[in-house]
This record gives sequence, structure tokens and C-alpha cells, in this order.
Amino acid sequence: MAEPEWRRIYGFRVVFTSAPGGFTPPPRRSARARLAGAAAVVFLLVGVVAIGVAVAAQVHAPKPSAAAGGSTGGGYGPSLARSLPVSVEIPSIGVHSHLLHLGLNADGTIQVPSLSTAADEAAWYKYSATPGQRGASVIEGHVDSDQGPAVFFRLGALRPGERINVTLADGVTAVFRVTGVRQYTKINFPARTIYGASGYAALHLITCGGVFDYATGHYLSTTVVFASLTSSRGPKLTAPSV
Repeated sequence: MAEPEWRRIYGFRVVFTSAPGGFTPPPRRSARARLAGAAAVVFLLVGVVAIGVAVAAQVHAPKPSAAAGGSTGGGYGPSLARSLPVSVEIPSIGVHSHLLHLGLNADGTIQVPSLSTAADEAAWYKYSATPGQRGASVIEGHVDSDQGPAVFFRLGALRPGERINVTLADGVTAVFRVTGVRQYTKINFPARTIYGASGYAALHLITCGGVFDYATGHYLSTTVVFASLTSSRGPKLTAPSV
């Protein structure tokens, strides 16, 4: 074995052990190998950038602010005769939807619009009061789907005082004013408040909210808008009860 060869590189003494005949450098990679390595680095960088862009572009539904909590009750007010709802319009958040009429599933849970075919449509719960009748009328809709934002994506952005219009089958448009917007965890969902009897013409809009649980495929909270009837366009309102 040859004697170690001492050299200095940038002031540091480095030792090379060379085989007989001198130091043999490692073989140079072929042009094809170098090109493949460069391509792998490029693909890795593109993947990282794509993930970063996707995360940055992800849009989350608005969450109700504490100031929007308002009231869950609207007190006494006008009411309308029973008439099935046809459509709902919420000008401040750009909602205009035909209303489906849905009931209960076989297991007793409330039916919801199909995510694959009706994510952009809201639904009236047909076992609740019709909008404008004395009692609680319930309209539900999805917040999003695998295609992106759905009909009630911006429901959490509503504020007390904003208007909701529901067109009825008899040609009347019931005009509601928002009294409060709140978010509840699903384990603390106030079903009695949402679906129970009411002494005035109440409207409750419901969608999912909060954190999405990827393990179960469901949101952990529910966003609820509380509103009460204030006027209508069409036949005269009935007198408020006292």
C-alpha cells in the first residue's frame, strides 16, 4: 500500500491514501444519470410549490363573530297563512336558491340535500312551519362539497338586521330580519330551540361549520341563523297575537 500523501487545501492539511499508480477519482456519472437527477429535483420542487399554493388558496367558510350572536328569539310579530316555500334569497351573501322539501330518513335523522346533485340547493324541513307561519320554520343547506363552496357557504357572515326573503307558493314573499347568528358544537346542538314550537313566525337557517374531522368526514359544529318575520310583499299580514 502506498504511503499517505499530504496536501494543503485552503490552509487545512488533508491526507489522501492512493493506490499504486496514484489517486483514482470516483467515476463520473453519465450525462443521462445527471439529467435524471436534475429532473427528480425539479419534480420535487414543483410538488412542494403545488402543495404550498393549494394550502394558500384553501378557502374557509366565514365563522360567526361574537358580535353577531344577537338573540335567538324575535318576540311577537306578524304572521302569514300556511303556504309551501318555493325559494330563498339572502341578498347580503349572494344566495338565491330553489327550495327542496325534505323530511326524515328511516333512522329518524333529518334528510339533507344530496351532496353530489344538490349541494347548491337549500331545503325546507317539511315537518316544520312554513315560512311566515307562527312557529319555527327550518331551512338547511350544505356549507361545501368536494367541488367547493355550496349554497350556505357564507351563512356565518350574516349579521343581525340583514334580510332574508322566502317566496311562497301563493305568490307572497315573506321578509325576515336576522336576529342572531351562532355556532354550536354538534354535541351541544340546541334541537329544542331550533325545531321546537315558537310563539311568533321564526325562521332558522342551518349549515355545518367549525372544524372538519377527516376521520369521520363531518364538521364538528353547526352554524345557525335566527330570524323573524317583519313584513311581506303580497296579501295583508294577519294581526299579531298577544
